[in-house]
Amino acid sequence: MTSFLDAPPASVMDVLRGERATRPSANNTAAAGLRAMLEDAIYELLGPDLRDVPLTVRASSLRRDSIVSTNSAPLAQVRGILINQALRLLCAGVTVDDVCREASLAWCAEAGANDLTRYVDQLDDDETARLAADVEAHWVTLKRSLGPLSNRWLPRTSLRAYQRLAGGNVILRDVIDLMVGTTSSDVASVVLLDVTTSPLDEGAERVMRYHALVQTLRTSIVPLRTSMFSTATGELWSSDVNDETLARALGDVLDVLRGLAT
Repeated sequence: MTSFLDAPPASVMDVLRGERATRPSANNTAAAGLRAMLEDAIYELLGPDLRDVPLTVRASSLRRDSIVSTNSAPLAQVRGILINQALRLLCAGVTVDDVCREASLAWCAEAGANDLTRYVDQLDDDETARLAADVEAHWVTLKRSLGPLSNRWLPRTSLRAYQRLAGGNVILRDVIDLMVGTTSSDVASVVLLDVTTSPLDEGAERVMRYHALVQTLRTSIVPLRTSMFSTATGELWSSDVNDETLARALGDVLDVLRGLAT
C-alpha cells in the first residue's frame, strides 16, 4: 500500500498513471482461476440449492464499521453524491462555477425525486449555506489534486459492475467512481479510483481490493492499480494489483458471505 498526501508537484493522475515503461504485461489468465475458486468456496458455504433471495455483496459491505459511520448522515450522503456528480462534470470537460448548484442540477436530472432530494429541498437557508460551503471545500481539494485528465486515457465515471455467481445465489455489485485506461493493451493499463468525502481507514483497503477483484471478473483483465482519494484530507492510497491483492479480496468477499449466510 502506498500513501500519498496532497502535495505538489505530483497530482493524483500523475501517481496513478505512472510510466508506461514500468507497467507489467497484461494479465488475462487470473480471472478464470479466481472465478473457479469463488464458485467452489461458495458451493461449500451455501450448498447446491438455489436461494429465494441472493446474497448481495457491495463495496460498502467491506467496510465492517463497528459503529454507525458519520458518513451515513443525510447531509454527508448528499455531500458524497454531489462530489461524485462534480467529478463526472469535471471528467466531461464541463466548466463548474457554482459546484453545489450545478452538481445538484445534474443529480436531480439523473435521479429524479427521492428521499434525499426531498430532504435537501426542505433544508433551511442556514443549512443550505453550510452544505454549499462543505461541498465547495471538498470540490476545491478534488479539483486541485486530481490533475489533468486526457481523453486519450478513456476516462469513464460511475461505472457499474454486476457479477452473478453460484447460479445466482451470490451477486457482486460495484461502482467505480473513475476508471482510466484500456483492457486491450499489451500491458496493464486500467486504473481504478474511488473518491470519498470521508477520511481513509482500514476499510478503504478492503474496498480497493474489492474494486480490483470485481473489475478482474468483469473484464477478465487484471487492472494495473486500484486507489482511493479522500477529499476530506487530500490523501491518496494507491496499490498495484497483483496475485496477493486478488487473493486477499477473494478472502474478504468470502468473509462477508459467511456473515450474510448466518
